[in-house]
Amino acid sequence: MTKLTDMTLAEAVDGLARKDFSAVELTEDYIKAMEASRPLNIYVTETPEKARDMAKASDARIAAGTVGPMEGVPLGIKDLYCSEGVRTQAGSHILDGFVPPYESTVTANLWKAGAVHLGKVNMDEFAMGSSTTTTVWGATINPWKRRADDKTDLVAGGSSGGSSAVVAAHAALAATGTDTGGSIRQPASYTGIVGIKPTYGRCSRWGIVAFASSLDQAGPMTRTVEDAAIMLGAMAGHDPKDSTSVNVAVPDFRAAVERGVKGLKVGIPKEYRVDGMSADAERLWQQGIEWLKAEGAEIVDISLPHTKYALPAYYIIANAEASANLARYDGVRFGLRVEGDSLDEMYENTRGAGFGAEVKRRILTGTYVLSAGYYDAYYRKAQKVRARIAEDFERVYETVDVILTPATPTPAFPVGQDADDPVAMYLNDVFTVTVNLAGLPGISVPAGLTAEGLPMGLQLIGKAFDEETVFAAGRVLERGADFTAKPSFLADAGI
Repeated sequence: MTKLTDMTLAEAVDGLARKDFSAVELTEDYIKAMEASRPLNIYVTETPEKARDMAKASDARIAAGTVGPMEGVPLGIKDLYCSEGVRTQAGSHILDGFVPPYESTVTANLWKAGAVHLGKVNMDEFAMGSSTTTTVWGATINPWKRRADDKTDLVAGGSSGGSSAVVAAHAALAATGTDTGGSIRQPASYTGIVGIKPTYGRCSRWGIVAFASSLDQAGPMTRTVEDAAIMLGAMAGHDPKDSTSVNVAVPDFRAAVERGVKGLKVGIPKEYRVDGMSADAERLWQQGIEWLKAEGAEIVDISLPHTKYALPAYYIIANAEASANLARYDGVRFGLRVEGDSLDEMYENTRGAGFGAEVKRRILTGTYVLSAGYYDAYYRKAQKVRARIAEDFERVYETVDVILTPATPTPAFPVGQDADDPVAMYLNDVFTVTVNLAGLPGISVPAGLTAEGLPMGLQLIGKAFDEETVFAAGRVLERGADFTAKPSFLADAGI
């Protein structure tokens, strides 16, 4: 039988339903893998006893014949999701010791579907970063290494770097992520896994610590497209507690995975050929075009002319919303408190000590663009650009069904690179931010290895609430790439 930690989510769910092995056995193997992955600094809170109890309950349901769609699946949960009774810190010192008395809607949906909680995984502080290095817990290390350099640690991407690394390192069967400007798709590309950012409103944001409320969206990070379809089906759904949650039916995403792309029109935007894009990204993009053509898709050249304005518009809007959302962290009701001689001084001391450098930078930038005299010059203008970007997509979707682009301009980079150059770090999101600004679904699928032996992904962007087409096209890319490479860490750690 296949090693339990080598199975896909779909294989595990089907094997558990057949009683080929138990949820307890599967969970115990993942607890061992969680312990073996500690050198990568992935888990920030391990919950093995909780996992064992949930696995026992899962086995009881299987024995009774009431099997959920995620029954017995051990998950890593991004530390942005509030977990009832489990420390949740969003990678920040300012939330020291915070233990939520409630569960986020998405994770509650997953537990209802039968999933098992292994623990909370690392992330950039308040989801602000592209490398999982801004976290109070220290950097998460990518399980992948360059072929000719096994000494240099690489980033796992961000902000969902812990989620991507835990799946790539086989220390969880899948993980939850969040995506504000690419924070699911970029780390998925860097670690050779699948990550989908659903349509804005598809998954509830209730109980997920907010970064930028009009951009944040929860999504699954898995090993295969089929796995992502299964998990998204369990995560999604209308939530009356979240005013941005959309009341639309959740399709059978798994059923759509194998429907193919014959007759689909796939757009190739010329604006995504940018300065600084690696030759590997260009090569894999062309290969993706060929895979889709071979399966019957029609390739159409398109233009998204406002793409060049997306990155600055995104960072104005995201930072403005962050400055408002993070105003609630003041040391009064929960988390860190640093006393002062007055209430104002206590606020200043708490926020000064509690927030890291990147979070402070974004709060200051966001407050500036919202201030009197600059609101119209920056924030209002960025919102107008956002509207033009959405209109670009609406126009091209009159003639195409889905859009294919690279997921990232380059593969994973060394830990510490560009740490003092925030603009260079922000450029990692150049291919992904437009999707969030327009509220569309986007998926990253591993497409191959670079000349240095590092994974890179291709991105598919779909119409609003048409994740089914995204999954179908993603499966074609997955089948064409036949990506079976694994990071050397798995063999080295005995996972």
